[in-house]
Amino acid sequence: MKYLLENQETERIIFRKIKESDFNDWLEFHKNPITSQYWISELESPEIECKNWYEKQFHRYQNDLGGMNALIEKETGKLIGHCGLLIQNVDKQSELEIGYSLLPEFWNKGFATESAKKCRDFAFENNFSDSLISIISLTNKPSENVALKNGMKIQKATEYNKNKVNIFRIYKSEWSKIKPVYNNV
Repeated sequence: MKYLLENQETERIIFRKIKESDFNDWLEFHKNPITSQYWISELESPEIECKNWYEKQFHRYQNDLGGMNALIEKETGKLIGHCGLLIQNVDKQSELEIGYSLLPEFWNKGFATESAKKCRDFAFENNFSDSLISIISLTNKPSENVALKNGMKIQKATEYNKNKVNIFRIYKSEWSKIKPVYNNV
């Protein structure tokens, strides 16, 4: 599970492995229709969607395919969302993606950008890849803004899981020019 940011921190966030006990908090994400507004898929009940989501993350953990980290707000101890490094197959090519999803009550507070930057820095500092991507629906402007703040640029448009998406990318050589000068918290 080399791609997990377990025991990593930022100024406001603690990263840890997802636990089954997080289920009820994350279920709220699946109950809120606004969270799926940018992604086309046939959804089952929120309970089944949440169960499937957790099974997918645990499968990733067990098979060293990366995985989402639970994001815990330091100030409150609350689960605010998930962010992580994920092995993805895009256009028949294996890629390392920075993925992020937050509970709506934590949107527009900088948490997605803060956690995505930490994932970027962790991946490049550990030489996991020469580049990182984020897969973002063409209509998801908030996530697009996070990718741009993370130093990424649109590389191409493609289709991914029956959705039209932009592939945002940053190369390690680009990151080395903007990498942070802070010490890990």
